[in-house]
Amino acid sequence: MELKLVNKTSRSIVIELDDGGKYYTKKKFTVLVNGEEYQESKQVITSIYGLKPDKDYEIAVNYEGEKVDKLTVHTDYEFVTLNVREFGAYGDGEHDDTNAIQCAIMACPKDSRVLVPEGVYKISSIFLKDNLTLELAKGAVLSAYTDREKFPILPGMIESYDEETMYNLGSWEGNPLDTFSAIVCGINVSNVVITGEGTIEGNTSFENWWNNCKIRNIAWRPRLFFINHCSNVTMHGITVQNSPSWTIHPYFSKHLKFIDVKIKNPANSHNTDGLDPESCEDVLVLGTYISVGDDCIAIKSGKIYMAESLKTPTSNMTVRQCCMRDGHGAVTVGSEIAAGVKDVHIKDCLFMNTDRGLRVKTRRGRGKLSVLDDISFENIDMDNVMTPFVVNSFYFCDPDGKTEYVGSKNPLPVDDRTPSIKRLKFKDIKATNCHVAGAYICGLPEMKIDELRFENIDFNYAENAKSGVAAMMLGCDEASKQGLVVSNIKKLILKNVNITGNEGEAIVATNVDEIERN
Repeated sequence: MELKLVNKTSRSIVIELDDGGKYYTKKKFTVLVNGEEYQESKQVITSIYGLKPDKDYEIAVNYEGEKVDKLTVHTDYEFVTLNVREFGAYGDGEHDDTNAIQCAIMACPKDSRVLVPEGVYKISSIFLKDNLTLELAKGAVLSAYTDREKFPILPGMIESYDEETMYNLGSWEGNPLDTFSAIVCGINVSNVVITGEGTIEGNTSFENWWNNCKIRNIAWRPRLFFINHCSNVTMHGITVQNSPSWTIHPYFSKHLKFIDVKIKNPANSHNTDGLDPESCEDVLVLGTYISVGDDCIAIKSGKIYMAESLKTPTSNMTVRQCCMRDGHGAVTVGSEIAAGVKDVHIKDCLFMNTDRGLRVKTRRGRGKLSVLDDISFENIDMDNVMTPFVVNSFYFCDPDGKTEYVGSKNPLPVDDRTPSIKRLKFKDIKATNCHVAGAYICGLPEMKIDELRFENIDFNYAENAKSGVAAMMLGCDEASKQGLVVSNIKKLILKNVNITGNEGEAIVATNVDEIERN
């Protein structure tokens, strides 16, 4: 068992206690700070708040008497704290505190923090700046208005003076379109930390932003948190909930951390993905809890216009020690992935009550730059997941989604519109109470999946399994307790794959060039 430091600020420390648990530790433990009992925890990733800047702390844990090495941590330096109350914020849930909080942010010098103390602060959009630590204290709520007239608009494209290049600010579902600015928004900023035990509350309901959600009204709906061309951004500890659309949307950004964040939206809410990195590089999602009305994590890289213009895949992403539940997909790749996704690794996680575990959504028309490669899932526990693995190369999105071109199961000519999937790996996974199918994997007949690997996988089906459609594609019939259904694969590797409780054949493989077994 090992105790590790995973993050620190001037006022907090995040530790990881690796006892073999996934998101939750196997036993409750006590955190000791400088020899004194400080708090109890049952999470592998645990945040410690209320510390002082520029101080040494000894961190230890009492794990039912077992010996665990201690950590010595020096908190970061802090020059000054700016309390938003001193800038005129009321925090009474009635006054508009947007300007006061924005003033504190703009006045904040380097190596300092803006503190939002306990209270309810009504805001529309606030904008981040370089070298900022924004702390939401316990009991602090940034409570968003839902009136459209209070929100500025981020234009999708602004033509440059030379009439050759464009400046992109707004984004909607993979295209550069006018969008209301997010509740918390960052444009071209670096070295930002949003931390604390407080909440960003979107206040969305079916009476405001979710009403007629597929129809553009002045501009497209805002995100709860949106960063565009930003770097070195950390979100830690806070709760974000009831988002107007995608909850956390990093866009063309790099060096990002989301640690011990809680993302919550109702199960029936529309397009409220939890975390959607789009054309981002170096993303860590650690110890985060996500329960939403759409995909928990959706990894994207835009539609074909942005892909051909900027050629920026999402790459080097790790999701670890997280808990996803109640969404359509625990981790989804797509469908806006025209610039590709590579080097993505999900491990040591819990998936509960989601429709799918892995969900790949792609289709003809995403283009030749849409290459999915080196994507792995390891050491995952799933419970009551309808279909643990879905790879759908015929996803019927967009206005032409149900045309012959997108949906045909016959091989079509390979051209600049043809996407590809290279290597997918699933290892050390236990999926209990499955319903529709263990896996439903469909490559394109003209561009087969290069390699699909299953190793040390246990599928167990629910006794009273629900029937359903495994993938949103033409020709996928409703079923229950299907085994592994795979098609259009160059190489399928099966090592120690156990399937119990299914009905019919355990493995149905169609148009698979090579199968390697134990």
